[in-house]
Formats: sequence, C-alpha cells, structure tokens
Amino acid sequence: MTRKVHIKTYGCQMNVYDSQRMADVLRPHGFVETDAPDGADLVILNTCHIREKAAEKVYSEVGRLRALKEDEAKNGRQMMIAVAGCVAQAEGAEMMRRAPVIDLVFGPQTYHRLPALVDEALRQRAERTSARVLDTDFPVEAKFDHLPGDLGARGPSAFLTVQEGCDKFCTFCVVPYTRGAEFSRPVADIVDEARRMAAAGVRDITLLGQNVNAYHGALDSGGSATLGELIHEVAAIDEIARIRYTTSHPRDMDDSLIAAHRDIPACMPYLHLPVQSGSDRILDAMNRKHTAERYFEIIDALRSARPDIALSSDFIVGFPGEDDSDFEATLALIERVNYAQAYSFKYSPRPGTPASVSEDQVPEAVKSERLARLQDLLNTQQHNFNAASIGQTVDVLLERPGRRAGQLLGRSPYMQAVHVDVHEAVTNGDYTLDEAQGTNYDSLIGRLMPVRIVAAGPNSISGVPLANEAQH
Repeated sequence: MTRKVHIKTYGCQMNVYDSQRMADVLRPHGFVETDAPDGADLVILNTCHIREKAAEKVYSEVGRLRALKEDEAKNGRQMMIAVAGCVAQAEGAEMMRRAPVIDLVFGPQTYHRLPALVDEALRQRAERTSARVLDTDFPVEAKFDHLPGDLGARGPSAFLTVQEGCDKFCTFCVVPYTRGAEFSRPVADIVDEARRMAAAGVRDITLLGQNVNAYHGALDSGGSATLGELIHEVAAIDEIARIRYTTSHPRDMDDSLIAAHRDIPACMPYLHLPVQSGSDRILDAMNRKHTAERYFEIIDALRSARPDIALSSDFIVGFPGEDDSDFEATLALIERVNYAQAYSFKYSPRPGTPASVSEDQVPEAVKSERLARLQDLLNTQQHNFNAASIGQTVDVLLERPGRRAGQLLGRSPYMQAVHVDVHEAVTNGDYTLDEAQGTNYDSLIGRLMPVRIVAAGPNSISGVPLANEAQH
C-alpha cells in the first residue's frame, strides 16, 4: 500500500540531511514523498532549536496542521502529525502535553526507528482515538548503522553527515543537549555513502557536523582519521568534483585540514568558520576557548595555503555583558578578515544554557542598533566580493532551473549563487546545445560549466556560459 509523507525541514543543513534519511527509511515501508501536507498520511516537522522562538513557530505550524487533520478526518482519511529534530528532543514531553493533536515526537538520534514508531502510533490509534508516541532517547548504538543503503534522489549537490554532537558547551548553545556528545562515523561508511551518492548523480558533497572539523572517524586499518584525511578519501571518488564541509570550530582547525585546501583541487576555496565575537572577554564568556588573535592566525594560514579562499562566519550581537568596546572589537575583526558572506543575529536566550540566566543582559534596543551596524558592514563586504567577480570566468555547477525561462541556477566555487542565462548564449551563438537536447536547457543540470560573470548583486551573480568545448 502506498502512503504519502510530507517532511517540512527547519534550520541547518544537517536537518536537510536528516529529512532525506527519514524519507529513505520510510520508502521501503510504502511511503512516497509529497511536496504539500494536503492529502499526506504522515506530516513530519523536522525542527531546529537554534533560532529565536523556535518552539513557538512549531506550535503555530501544528495549529495549521490541526485544521487540515480535522478536514481530512471529515472525509474519512487519517493524517498523522509528527515532530522531529532538536525542538522535539528538548521539549518532547511538553509538546505532547501542550498539543494533543501531535501523534508522534522523536529526536534526531532516533529517526532510524521511524517505521516502527509509525507502526506503534497506528496501533495506538486503532485501540483508542489518538496516538501518543514519544521517543527522544540517545541510543547507545549509532543510528547510522541502522539506516538503509538505498538512497533517494539527491540532485547534483548533497549533504553527507560525518559527525554529530558537540562537546564544546558554548554558553549560548543548546546543541550538546539536543544532539548529544560528539560522534564520528567510520571512514569506510562515509566513503561508501559518498560512492552511492556519486552513482546517483551527485557531484558536489558537503560534509556535515555540528563540529565537523573535530571529526575523528575510525579507519579499517586501526586508528582514526582527521577531517583533512577524510577529504582525501572522498576526493578519490572520480565523479565527485567538489567537496565542502560545515560547520567548523576554530579550536579544531589543524594543519592537515588547512593543507587539504592547498593540495586537493576538489576541496573548494570556501570556508565557514564561526567566530561569534571579536572580543576576547566575550569569547571567554561564551566558552569558545579561542582568542581573536588565534582566529587571525588560522585565517592567515588558510590564505597562505589557498590565496583565493573566501570566508564566511557567524556573529552574535549583544551577548550578555557585551559593551561598546567589545562590539567595536567585533567590527575591527570583520574589517581585518573581510568576509565573502556571513550570518549575524541578536543574542536570544536558550532555556537551559548558562548564558540564559546571566543578569547582565543587553537591552533589545542596543542589540538592534549594533546588529544594524554590523550587518551594514557585512553586506558591504559581500557586495564588494560579488562585484569583484565581474569579468571573471568561474566554474558553476548547475543545480536547478532559474526563475526565467532559459536560465539555470548554480553555485560558484565560493558558494555564490550564480544565475546562468543559457538561452541568451544560445541566441547569440556563443553556446550550442547538443542536437538531441534541442532547447531542453534543464538537461544541463548537473554539469560543471565555465561561466563568464557579467553582473553582480548583493546576494548573487549572473553570467553566460562559454563555448561548449570548455565544458567538463
């Protein structure tokens, strides 16, 4: 019997990977994915606890689904609502109490048991009017050992989780409490999954972890491998043209990883390395265990190894106790590093974290003013980085159709979104499609194509493909 599942994903790239694996474990049990909750037998909200008011956003979505579930029931159809991910892990029991319409709550370490959990919910529903299944344990065995080998469609770019959990305990962060201790998958398992992705058409893999550069996966020969050594193994897969990794911590940037950027062509010249603050006093209060000067040393080493590397980061503005001098130190760090892009947020307390009970909270108005100044500087740097691309030729991996007919969207090596006007190039005679393709521009998706950049905006760049003989 075929059943429909709709999975809505919130937050980080790891949740995207987790959602794909949920679909993978459900597929052998007759579930097919659908793009909308209407008509779905199972709706899963895969939640993230990082952003402000994360739980309230989930409850709001559950309220909308409740109305849909009631409408389906009137038509004789039963819809199951499940909440997964980090909010489920942190607040599962409270969710079950506050929103009885939820049938199933499970954490990020238990989704390999999803088919059994769904069966249990159905059994309970058959015995009474509702199902109430909660599973937020941290199992001893690795969930990855219980995931199916078959992969669903991934497209030319895909995420691959290699490490989970965190032992850092930054005072603002809930990840150690929702994802557990650091765990690294064995090298052979990761390479095997990467090979299966490559066979399915993936050319760009992003290796994921809460602290991905803390990776220390077991080798079949004994001992363990660093992330830099793992990248060497994945790069040996011929079909994989690009390798990225996120999210890194400055404490775990070692020489082998920096050398990978120098020595491995597939290792992209782009790195997201969160610093959070430029003030050593605030970094200490955050329990980051690095200084601004150490961060500069890492950046200098990366640029020495790969001069064209582009950098991204995370910033928290208005952390408890942050004064004007601390904030100015952050601005000075941004000026010195010069980022291609970055993410920045006002500090917001997360229940259960040490910083949430600090008595030295910064007023909202001050946080808002500082965030506006910081984002203005970051936006200027990003715009300047994109503008510097005009006139250059960059390799673009074409990933999906663009907004206009004849346009495709891809990514540059520096993670820039690139709008490629294939139709214009064909019309001007600069590019010729294979005769069998006709005007089927979407057939080019998955190709790595040299593109001459002709325009730049604050968030993307645009270009036209070069002659066919330059493709690869």
